[in-house]
Amino acid sequence: MTFQTSSNLFYGTGIPACILVIDKEKAEERSSIFMIDASKGFIKDGNKNRLREQDIHRTVDVFTKQLEVPKYSRLVSLKEIEENDYNLNIPRYIDSQDEEDIQDIKAHILGGIPKGDVDSLGSYWAVYPDLQAQLFQPSEREGYYQLKISQDEIKQVIFNHPQFISYKQKIEIILESWCSRFLPILRDLQATDKAKDLIAQLSESILSDFSQTSLIDAYDVYQHLMVYWEQTMKDDVYLVIEEGWKAEVYQVVDKDGKAKKDQWDCDLVPKDLVISRYFADFQAQIEMLETEKDAVTREREEMEEEHSGEEGCLEELKSDKGKISKAAVQSQIKKLQQGLDWGDDLRILKDYLTLLDQEAEAGKRVKEAQKALDQKLMARYRLLTEAEVRVLVVEDKWLATIRQEVRTELDRISQRLTVRVKELAERYGETLPCLTDEVELLTAKVDGHLQLLMGV
Repeated sequence: MTFQTSSNLFYGTGIPACILVIDKEKAEERSSIFMIDASKGFIKDGNKNRLREQDIHRTVDVFTKQLEVPKYSRLVSLKEIEENDYNLNIPRYIDSQDEEDIQDIKAHILGGIPKGDVDSLGSYWAVYPDLQAQLFQPSEREGYYQLKISQDEIKQVIFNHPQFISYKQKIEIILESWCSRFLPILRDLQATDKAKDLIAQLSESILSDFSQTSLIDAYDVYQHLMVYWEQTMKDDVYLVIEEGWKAEVYQVVDKDGKAKKDQWDCDLVPKDLVISRYFADFQAQIEMLETEKDAVTREREEMEEEHSGEEGCLEELKSDKGKISKAAVQSQIKKLQQGLDWGDDLRILKDYLTLLDQEAEAGKRVKEAQKALDQKLMARYRLLTEAEVRVLVVEDKWLATIRQEVRTELDRISQRLTVRVKELAERYGETLPCLTDEVELLTAKVDGHLQLLMGV
């Protein structure tokens, strides 16, 4: 087997590298070489490229199962290799380049969307067979289509189409089936369990469940799980195995390791989980108070912007950092009141001072509410039972996050179709003659204005 990696993957090797797997057993019976071009499977990591979990798993699966995947892997006969002078340079046998997005000159001149561009979305039409007819209709010219709806309606038509909704429901059923299957396993996690065995079971199962779905790449779903495992879930699992289902809180520290006053959290059960489950109404009240404070802040900033500048009465009150203090405003008000000609400045300063007071009062209400919530949280943490911790961690944290990641992947695929259809509609929406006429019209208008300015 010959396997080509991405460029800049190994230190000191900027070009793509090839890995040769040589198996001498029964070599005389083989008449071909299995080749894989995995040069595009990586993620940027600083100035290097790095293989993701999905890249490794995909390559291993394709190799062990000897799968021929377009633009990725091929079983190349020895005869073909001989015809290429035994050159094993993989690009000679596997074309992994993305297809070029070709511009259709006739469509730019005469209008219409090329049939080839519409057919290139065949993977979508296979899942949504009736959607194409709702979006496109044959043009008068053979080999071209016209968009049946306005460009503003594209997203709405796609997302509201029955087959699109049905597909989302199908993905949701697969996802919920996976979650339901592993919910009791995760809830019953004990000290005797092994984290490596758990993630192997979770990842292989989710890869298998999504392997038969169209549009969604099962390896992308697998990667979402593995990333979440590395970032959060692995530490949680080890914590549960070593210490049990306990919501131990800790003091938040700064970069120097000093404890921050009145700031605490919990690794296994973060505050936001407890707030969402037990104090959602109280949190909504805080958010309302924050909205009120933000409204006052915006009003103050608008007033500050309006009356700053060379002639603005607030400009001279700004500090070196561009801030205006309450004391500076009060002092200026006293100076103006001692004179006779106040003008509008005194009214403006008083209004600004009122906004400062309102902003401070609104901020005080927010802080008091947040402090009260913090006290309620600490009291609730002390009362959390082991059963409640299991629910918070497994359902509200682990499974909820995995659900969201899979749904994000689905949304990304849906958005890709919407963007592509809109891109094609915009590309060929205005023909070259129309653009030429518009340019000529605008040019005539400009010439007319220039003649007026020149008095011709």
